[in-house]
Amino acid sequence: MKQKTPSAVLAALWISAAAVLGLSACATQPTQESDITLYVFHCGNIESRDVSLFSPGVNQGQSKQLTNSCYLIRHPQGDLFWDTGLPDHFGPDGVEFMDGAFHMSVTEPLQDQLKSIGVTPEEIEWLGISHFHSDHTGNANWFSNATLLIQEAEFTAAFGDNAHQYGFDPDSYSGFNANNSKRLQGDYDVFGDGRVVIKSTPGHTPGHQLLYLDLPQSGRIILSGDLYHFTSNREQRRVPAFNFDKQQTLHSMEQIEQLVQSSGAQLWIQHDKEQNADIKHAPEFYR
Repeated sequence: MKQKTPSAVLAALWISAAAVLGLSACATQPTQESDITLYVFHCGNIESRDVSLFSPGVNQGQSKQLTNSCYLIRHPQGDLFWDTGLPDHFGPDGVEFMDGAFHMSVTEPLQDQLKSIGVTPEEIEWLGISHFHSDHTGNANWFSNATLLIQEAEFTAAFGDNAHQYGFDPDSYSGFNANNSKRLQGDYDVFGDGRVVIKSTPGHTPGHQLLYLDLPQSGRIILSGDLYHFTSNREQRRVPAFNFDKQQTLHSMEQIEQLVQSSGAQLWIQHDKEQNADIKHAPEFYR
C-alpha cells in the first residue's frame, strides 16, 4: 500500500475538519421564521353624532369620535392589503352621512402614507376587505390588480343587484374587476402557513370577516373589522342596530372571544380611537 506523505495526511485532516465544521454549522443554524411585517395606516376620521346607533338604548344623543384603520401585511409569498378606508378625496373638510348622523373626513391621505414606505397599490397581490361598507371600500378601486379575498355571501351581496340594501356603495368598488376574486366559504389560510388567516364572522354584514395574524416577534393579533366598533361594545357584547343579523353577530363574537382566550391574541378594534392611539402607524411597523 502506498504511504501518504505528511502533507497529504494534513490536507485530508483539514478537509475532514472543514466538512465537520460545515455540517456542524448547518446543524446549529437556527431556522428563520417567515419575515412577516405589519403596517398600520390612518384611513379616515368618523364622528358619530348619536353613538346609540352602535349600542341601542345606551348613550342616546351622545357623540363619539372614531378612527378608521387600514393595514398592509408583507409576507415572503406576497403582500396583502386589508381594508381600504375612506376615500382620500373626502379630504379634511369631509362629508355628511345618513342625514347628518355621521361626519367623515380624511386628514392623512392613504396615497401619501403608502409613498412613505415605497409601496404602490398596483403592486399589491392580495386584497382583503372585512366587509363592504363604504368606510372600508373607499379606496378599493386602486387595488384592481390584486386578487380579492371575499366570502361568497359578501360577494353575492356586494356585486348583486341590491347592494344598496346592505348599506354598500357600489361606486366605491366599481373599478374593481369582480372576476379577479377568490370567493371563500369560511376560514382561509392566505399563505398556507397559519400566519395570516381570514376568519369568517358573519352578522355585521352577510359575509363579514376578520384577520388573524401570527407575527414572529409581536405575536398574535386579530384585526377586528367591524365585529366591534369600540371597547365598551366589546365588553358589553352590544350589537349595532344596523347590523345584518344580530344572532349571527353574537355567535361570531363568541367564536372570536374563544380564539382570543385560546391563542392569547391581541384584538385590535379598527374603529376604536383610544386603542389606536397606542398602536404604531406607518412608516413604523410590527414584525
